[in-house]
Amino acid sequence: METFAIEMKNVHKAFGKRKILKGMNIQVKVGETMVILGPSGTGKSVSLKHITGLLNPDEGECFIFGESITHAEDKQKEKLRSKMGVLFQSGALINWLSVYENVALPLREHKIAEGEELDRIVMEKLKWLDLVPAKDTLPSNISGGMKKRVGLARALTSQPKVVMYDEPTSGLDPVMSNVINDLVIRLQKELGLTSIVVTHDMQSAYRIADRISFLYEGQVLFCGTPSEIQNSTNPIIQQFIHGRTEGPMVLDHSELKKGKSN
Repeated sequence: METFAIEMKNVHKAFGKRKILKGMNIQVKVGETMVILGPSGTGKSVSLKHITGLLNPDEGECFIFGESITHAEDKQKEKLRSKMGVLFQSGALINWLSVYENVALPLREHKIAEGEELDRIVMEKLKWLDLVPAKDTLPSNISGGMKKRVGLARALTSQPKVVMYDEPTSGLDPVMSNVINDLVIRLQKELGLTSIVVTHDMQSAYRIADRISFLYEGQVLFCGTPSEIQNSTNPIIQQFIHGRTEGPMVLDHSELKKGKSN
């Protein structure tokens, strides 16, 4: 029986009366890039939080390389988390720390390395992502694309087997978006990493994905290759991937009333 890098089995989650996940099932193969698509509020980020053990499901279970993170004790949960790196949408850098110190932070906090060994690991990641010239710079003085790369360098310091990306191309111009896309592909090819990418960027999804899972109303409505999703006859999927305002997908106008857009 194949061991998957990540599995979510029949995961349900509600916040108060609002049900977010309604039987979420997903299997991510070792070494593949899985892109997660879907309308806002359908459970993409909530799914990532279940995978990392930050949230526990009301029902169902999540597995990391065949081991349950849902029912793991604290020590085992930390061990499983150490196999995962996360690139947050904003980069989540600490503004008063230099690029070097931001990348070094997980190594110091978890006492993974110190001294020359810490410096070797940090400089290796900075070189790999072409960040050495910016190593002494504060986050406020670097571009959005560079912040994403710094966040990625930090995520890689613990030598994860899985990297999760939350909207990695959000707010970037097309050129910098492709730089990030190329990095995701390079990580998979050169380091053999498993990747889970939450995005609304269809061009990015088609470029980097081995498979795409489309979430709708708290469940996986479709899972297949980029070619298969483009050729899907499901009207909901077609409406989403082509950005049509008319179709069976119900638009959430409550966000418009708040002055927000998604």
